Amino acid sequence: MGSPSQPSFGQPAPVTEERDSSRLIIFIAVTGVITVTLAVAYLLREPPKAAKTVPPYAASLKISDLKMSAAENFVGHTVTYVDGSVANTGDKTVTRAVVEVIFKDDIGQLAQREEVPLRVLRTSGPYPEAVDLSAAPLAPGQTQPFRLTFDRVSAQWNRAYPEIRVTDVTVK
Repeated sequence: MGSPSQPSFGQPAPVTEERDSSRLIIFIAVTGVITVTLAVAYLLREPPKAAKTVPPYAASLKISDLKMSAAENFVGHTVTYVDGSVANTGDKTVTRAVVEVIFKDDIGQLAQREEVPLRVLRTSGPYPEAVDLSAAPLAPGQTQPFRLTFDRVSAQWNRAYPEIRVTDVTVK
C-alpha cells in the first residue's frame, strides 16, 4: 500500500475542483458595461424641447410675390435668394420677424429647414440692401419687399419654391 501522501496505482487521484469563475466574471463585466452605458446615456440626454408656440401677431404678416434667383459669389459658391413682399395687416409696428423656410425634395419630403430673420430691402444706395427690421420697422398697413439669402441649399432640393412661415415676431 502506498503512503497517504502518494496515490495508489489502482485508484484514481483525487481531483480538486476549481470553480469555473470565467462565466461569472463575464456576466459581471457585461452588467457593468450596460449599467455604465445607461448611466451615461441618461446623463447626456437633452431635455425635451418645449413646443414652440407661434406668436398671435404672426398671422398679421402676409408673405406674397415670391421670386427666386441664384448667383455665384466671388469664391465661386452659389448663393440662393428668395425675394418677396411682406405686408403688416395688424395694428402694431414690427421690429423683428423670424421665418422658417422649408425646402423639399422630389418626393415632397424635407430636404432642408432654416430659421432666418426676415430682412427687408432698402433701396437708398445704388443697389438694394437687405436690412434687419430693427433698422427699417414695418409699420401697420405697410408692405415692404424682403430678401432671404442662403449660402447653401441641399442638393436634394427639388428647385420648387420653399414653404415660408413666420415663427417669431417682435412688435412695439
